[in-house]
Amino acid sequence: MIRLGHITYSNCYPVHARLLEPDRPEWLEIIPGMPSELNAALERRAVDVAPASSIEFARHPEEYRVLPGLSIATRGSARTILLASRAPLRDLHGAVVGLPTASATSVVLLKILLEVREGIRPHYVWFDQRTEDALGSRADAALFIGDMALQVRRRAQGLVYDLGMEWVGWTGLPFVFALWQTWLGDERADDLRRLHTLLGESRAWAWERLPVLAVRTAAEFGWEPVELASYWESLDYGLDQALQAGLARFYTLAAELGEVPHAPRLRFLR
Repeated sequence: MIRLGHITYSNCYPVHARLLEPDRPEWLEIIPGMPSELNAALERRAVDVAPASSIEFARHPEEYRVLPGLSIATRGSARTILLASRAPLRDLHGAVVGLPTASATSVVLLKILLEVREGIRPHYVWFDQRTEDALGSRADAALFIGDMALQVRRRAQGLVYDLGMEWVGWTGLPFVFALWQTWLGDERADDLRRLHTLLGESRAWAWERLPVLAVRTAAEFGWEPVELASYWESLDYGLDQALQAGLARFYTLAAELGEVPHAPRLRFLR
């Protein structure tokens, strides 16, 4: 049995779509959760493989390996990683900025954009984006991730920054939000290779059916079908050299901020 974590946001669906069907293999168990929940589950060995936050690999480089050719990434707009703010970024020095407990990579990305690029230091507070309206109560700006960010964009009164666009515009590099990671060792190599093949087949299966799958799942994720299909098409689910270069730059900047001990090189499943 392989326990596979599944991000419950729409951005993960095109890779796992076929595996979420009722006839998935009996040796595969799907364990759903938010990004931060799957990160924790992977660390405590409650799942075997998960599309965990990309920053998690840099925090466990000796423990985790990456399944090659798979990621959740953007070469431009992220669309669901948004900072809603009452003021421009450069004016947030000393301001209260809300960070969602659901996120890991996006939180570090925001800190890089504010502290390294803008040279400012806000006061950060954590909030649960499912139950708290941080921007309406105690924060001058707040980060939102996943499908909830779409709702924030629709009702936002002030400025809204797409962190994918901010990163790409600043560095000229794409950004990788999640990597399929595992703690399993070589003794499970055959099982991991079998899963890796299945994930590639699932991604190809979904890509041929995006409009149909968007109609089926749009209400669940809070999108319009055409909008959801367009969103999936705007993301990148591979892991080519350009995406790896963007990830390396992210790790270097995260290390400069002390978010990770050092900038590691990816360790791939062989």
